[in-house]
Amino acid sequence: MTQSFSSALLDNFLGNAPDWYKKTIVLFLIINPIIYFAAGDAGPTIAGWALILEFIFTLAMALKCYPLQPGGLLAIEALFIGLTSPSTVYHEIQANLEVILLLVFMVAGIYFMKNLLLFVFTKILLGVRSKVVLSLMFSAVAAVLSAFLDALTVTAVVISVGVGFYGIYHKVASGKKFHHDHDHSDDDQVDELNREDLENFRSFLRSLLMHAAVGTALGGVCTLVGEPQNLLIAGRANWEFFEFFIRMAPITLPVFVAGLITCAVLEKIKILGYGQELPEKVRGVMEDFAEAEDEKRTKKDIASLWVQGFTAVWLVIALGLHIAPVGLIGLSVIVLCTSFTGVIDEHSIGKAFEEALPFTALLTVFFAIVAVIADNGLFTPIITEVLKMEGTTQIAMFYLANGFLSMVSDNVFVATVYINEVAKAALDGTISRDTFDMLAVAINTGTNIPSVATPNGQAAFLFLLTSALAPLIRLSYGRMVIMAFPYTIVMSLVGLAMVYITLEPATEKMYEKGWIKHHNLETLCDSVGGSWENDKCKLDEKKKAGGH
Repeated sequence: MTQSFSSALLDNFLGNAPDWYKKTIVLFLIINPIIYFAAGDAGPTIAGWALILEFIFTLAMALKCYPLQPGGLLAIEALFIGLTSPSTVYHEIQANLEVILLLVFMVAGIYFMKNLLLFVFTKILLGVRSKVVLSLMFSAVAAVLSAFLDALTVTAVVISVGVGFYGIYHKVASGKKFHHDHDHSDDDQVDELNREDLENFRSFLRSLLMHAAVGTALGGVCTLVGEPQNLLIAGRANWEFFEFFIRMAPITLPVFVAGLITCAVLEKIKILGYGQELPEKVRGVMEDFAEAEDEKRTKKDIASLWVQGFTAVWLVIALGLHIAPVGLIGLSVIVLCTSFTGVIDEHSIGKAFEEALPFTALLTVFFAIVAVIADNGLFTPIITEVLKMEGTTQIAMFYLANGFLSMVSDNVFVATVYINEVAKAALDGTISRDTFDMLAVAINTGTNIPSVATPNGQAAFLFLLTSALAPLIRLSYGRMVIMAFPYTIVMSLVGLAMVYITLEPATEKMYEKGWIKHHNLETLCDSVGGSWENDKCKLDEKKKAGGH
């Protein structure tokens, strides 16, 4: 039978995605211009929010179709109909260049350390039999590392370890030996007797990865360097490292403890996908693998592990001291690891970039969606209403508003918009400088804590969702939301309670103890690029708008 041109075009469109999904994306592309041009003055606002929901849909269906293509089509259409401009998209990319460099180089750098990571984490996996203890270790270590390093780097490490573990058992479950080549994405060769253990192992890995992902949020909110928006907020408020930590502590430390308790409870009561133990058959395979690796390890292999170990030390020191942007440190890891382990041909090096570059492209598309939010002021009404409030209610509402918007947007963008608006309010005399500082705490904790609810709320979660590991262990958008739900509720409510009840009195106590100091408006003026003249901050309109 001769296939019609339209049928062939539909077959090619978005590849193997289901037909209903393809038709849904086409429907989105048709209705967006209609909304934009037919809804009059409200067109850009309605079409902008529609675009956000459509993009979230593409993320939710990531296992049906990688979000880059449908999300990219939506972003291109947004540019053509005028929801945003190439210059605004480019501005968002410039503002997030460090994150892009991190993905391009750091994730590739971690690839060249995978043998060391697999060696270390295999020992931990086999040495710790309690799932509760193992889960707490993954969460706590991810939190501590994220507080001083970077959440995406930590997530890249966890993903690399997860892929390694999964590949080992999948190969054996398919009837092959450790040294055989194998495609661990193909389940057709898995022996029927091993399928139940494989499903249980997937559940085991999913829970560990979610604990670790939440751990990156628990630690990332605590310090000036934990997340990109932390550095931005600290820069606006003129806080140093210690002052940032102390100001956040009344909220972040109780949330950290609550997060670890939630981790332990979830593993104990075994709900929402948690509690799966490591199957004994899988443990046996991992033990055999460890023994086989120990037996065949040559002097050359040992030397390679030592090089990777020294590179890991360099990585921690370089990131901890922040001697350069994270992406450049990642590039140094690539150079060091490949130079001393014999990986010098371009094809071998190129494999390291396969994991990160699709996500880098997706994140760039995401910045186009963020540009739509910026150009159409989609968050402005919410900001205006919150600024009308007063006292602890205002501070608590800032926490909630930032949390909600970070669930559907980029938390770095939300923090940027809010901190700039609050800075303008302080300079206009609407709020005091001390109130600005407490609102800055609410903005930071709001963008970091409730945003664990969805993968698009945290870059580390989105990276995990779109990684090569997610489809292997059946970790979908919906499953991530469900597994994050108890964490979201507990952490968000504890954070809200601390903001509402303890932030103001704790801050006053810190002033009395001399742990933090009162800042004046002049330093705030300097932080937003203004000049202090005649007791008034002179800002040009572009700087007032934060570059948008």
